[in-house]
Amino acid sequence: MTTAVFPGSFDPLTNGHLDLITRASKIFDHVIVAVGQNTAKRGVFTPAERVAFITTSTQNLANVSVQIESGLTVDFLRDNQATVLIRGLRNSTDFEFEQGIAGMNRSLAPEIETVFLNADPQYQFVSSSLLKEVAQFGGDLSALVPPAVAQGLRDRLERG
Repeated sequence: MTTAVFPGSFDPLTNGHLDLITRASKIFDHVIVAVGQNTAKRGVFTPAERVAFITTSTQNLANVSVQIESGLTVDFLRDNQATVLIRGLRNSTDFEFEQGIAGMNRSLAPEIETVFLNADPQYQFVSSSLLKEVAQFGGDLSALVPPAVAQGLRDRLERG
């Protein structure tokens, strides 16, 4: 059985993320979505809220589970007996960035293989940072995020 991990901050989860999770679930026996905290950014949602959004949005995918991650991603993979690290690529900038991380991960854990999945063209422009900015100004994000996330963003912004 091959277990793969798709790590990210998922703040918020986008339809691009969901597309990659769905596609990975067709390739690997088990996919763990690892919700981490990006220390360089202030989150809109707590890790627990992000886990809830992902769990709700992937409930139709029997081989997908969601966990909170802290520490080194390669340690998380080892702790979960995973051998594949999934990363999504939207463009060449993502590739350059991810290539360096993949090299470091290979140095730390040669038994773990990084697999890059290209973003669906309809989501290549979507980033969580851009979505948060659009949401702040009341833009309609319903085509870009799962329904639970769209509602969560509206609720969070109404509360300030």
